[in-house]
Parts: sequence; structure tokens; C-alpha cells
Amino acid sequence: MVMPLVVPRYTLQDLDAFPDDGVRYELLDGVLLVTPAPSPLHQLVVSRINASLTRYLGSGDLARVFSPGVLEVEPNLRLEPDILVIPSGEPSAGIGADTRWTAMRRWWLAVEVSGAGSRPYDRDHKTPVYLALGVREVWRVDLRERCGFVSRPAGSEMRQADRLLWRPPELTHPMIVSVPELFLP
Repeated sequence: MVMPLVVPRYTLQDLDAFPDDGVRYELLDGVLLVTPAPSPLHQLVVSRINASLTRYLGSGDLARVFSPGVLEVEPNLRLEPDILVIPSGEPSAGIGADTRWTAMRRWWLAVEVSGAGSRPYDRDHKTPVYLALGVREVWRVDLRERCGFVSRPAGSEMRQADRLLWRPPELTHPMIVSVPELFLP
């Protein structure tokens, strides 16, 4: 006799009731994703991209950089990219102590730094969802391949071994990140 596999489904409300144990819990259509703790190299690459974005965007008048960021859509989607860039006008009331991630609906850039434990989720599941939700551009930096991948709506993923280039239409000049420099000791 074959027994069907029952996969539990969760909501944002369920996730909010989980203990604050330092583990990253994400929801994709109600399915729980649990990713391992990041490696030191992962954190180094994230911090270097975050610093580049912060320098590029300046004072925050145009956009804000969150690391990690959160995309939440009720009732059952919560994804936490390593870095998320949100325009400053989102949400229109401004960001305060009571602002929830569900209030945000515009995202300029999501960045995932993919190690062995998160690569399949980041590449095959999270990136397509980010784009379907309206994220303008998604970067996936692969720690094993030591390269970047850029995805945009209605386009295929492009491998970038030398540099990552990002220019939102609101800015006149691009931000360029050297991929090899992300991995320097």
C-alpha cells in the first residue's frame, strides 16, 4: 500500500508563533524552507555587496538597503533575501517601528548569496518568485562557482564572472561590483 506524503502548510501567522531561535524560516506557498546558518565566506560576500550598495545609493533619499530583507505576502509567503533594496517611498507612510514587511510592494533588487545548502532554493524556487512578485532584478552570487548570476523579468539568468552591474532607471550612472573582489581573503 502506498501512503501519500503529507507536507504541512504554514501561514505568516504560524511563522510568527515560531520561537526566535536564530534559524531562518521562510515560506514559499505555505511550504516551510529552513536554511543552514551562513558560512563566514557567505557573510563576507554579503557585507561587501551591502557596502557597495550603501555607498552607491548614498543618504537613503532614493532607496534603502536591508540585510537581510523580507518579502511577505499574506497569507503564506515570506522570503528573506540576503540583501533587499526598496525605494524610499515604499511604503508611502515611511518606515517606522510599526511598519510591517507586508506593507511593502515595490522592490528594486534582491540579492541571494548561495552556498551548497541554499543553491537549489535560491536558483530554482526563490529567484522565479522574486521576479513574479515584481522585483526588478535578482542577483545570485554562487560561492562554489565564484560568480554572479543576474535575472530580470522576461529574461534568462545571465552568468557574470567579472562584474555585476546595476543601474535603476532613477539613477544616471551604474554601480559596478567586481566579482573577483567579492571573494578576496
